Formats: sequence, C-alpha cells, structure tokens
Amino acid sequence: MQPTSSRAKSSVDSRFRLKRDQMLRAAARCFNLKGYSGTSLKDVANILGLTDAALYYYVRNKEELVYLCYVRAADVGRDAMQRAIDEGGNGLETVRRYLRYHIEYMVGQQGPVAIMSEIPSLKPNHRNEVLELSRTHSARFEAILEQGIADGSIGECDVRMTGNAIMGSLNCIPKWFHGDAAMADRILEEFPQVLSRGLEPAAVSDRRPG
Repeated sequence: MQPTSSRAKSSVDSRFRLKRDQMLRAAARCFNLKGYSGTSLKDVANILGLTDAALYYYVRNKEELVYLCYVRAADVGRDAMQRAIDEGGNGLETVRRYLRYHIEYMVGQQGPVAIMSEIPSLKPNHRNEVLELSRTHSARFEAILEQGIADGSIGECDVRMTGNAIMGSLNCIPKWFHGDAAMADRILEEFPQVLSRGLEPAAVSDRRPG
C-alpha cells in the first residue's frame, strides 16, 4: 500500500496538473484572441476566477505562460499523431485519423490550443525547444505522407509543401473557432476529408463528382 505521505503528494500533484491545464487553456483562449502583447496575466486570472498572486503559483511570468501553452500545443499534436499511427492502416487512413484526433483536441473539451504565432517573443532556450518540437512533428507527418505514397493510398506529391499546407490550415482553426458546439461537430465531420482529399491518387480523385 502506498504510504499516506506519498498518496497526499500524488493528490496534490494531480490537483496542480489539473489547475495548470485549466490555466493553459484559458491562456490559449486569450492569446488566440488578443495576441501576446494584448494579453496580461490578469486577463487569464479573471477567466479562472483567481487573483493575480494565485496565478504566480503556477507560472512565473507571461513569457513562461506562452512557452507552456506552446509546449501543450505540441503535446496535443504528438498525442493525436501517435494515436493515429498506433491504430495502423495505410498512409491516407493514418492522415485522416490524425487530423480528426488533432481537431478533436482543438474544438473539444480539451481545447482551445494556442496558435504558435508568437514564437519570436520567447527566450532563446524556450524558442529553440518549441521550434524543435515543431520540426519533429512536421517530419513525422511528412513520413506518414511518404508511407502513403509508398503504399499507393496517397498520390505523388512534394511532402514538404503538402505537409506545410495541411498543417498551416489545421493550426489556424483556433484563430477562428471560438467554442460553438454545432460548428465543432461540422469541423470534426468535414475537415479531415477536406484537408486530405487532395492526397488521394489521381484515379480516385477523378472519380469523385465535381
């Protein structure tokens, strides 16, 4: 049996992670709407019903808050991609599952996710870490596209340009989606198909109605 002190520490850690996740989602909403310069820690504290002082228990300053939001955004994308890969299937199926899972995070209960538009505002070590996370994620997505080309489920394409186009569209969703449940359902239903339709081999695309 776990010692009482260990159980208590685990409970405290769980509450801390839960509260910090709530803080990061609130901060993401503010940064997406107002940008870095237009957002203050007080804005985030007001959403959460906290005092400014209470917020400093979870984060030291606004720069660290942006950094943590971006790390969370990278974690969400990585988790969505790993889920899609683990379920197997051809390249196109994996792409569509990944898009659905990532969008589900963005517009569902775990959203919003911060748009990575303020990376230059980060300290050099934070900026380099976030850029490396982004590059790694893009490389994994390009590898899925290459897998699809190899197995015939995806038509020949420049995986770098194609990956950038799809990721750019995906990552802009939090900029214009602001929580409407009916719209969230439509996005989940339609966007994975819309964003991936151009990946289909020409013979498949040509058979689709115009």
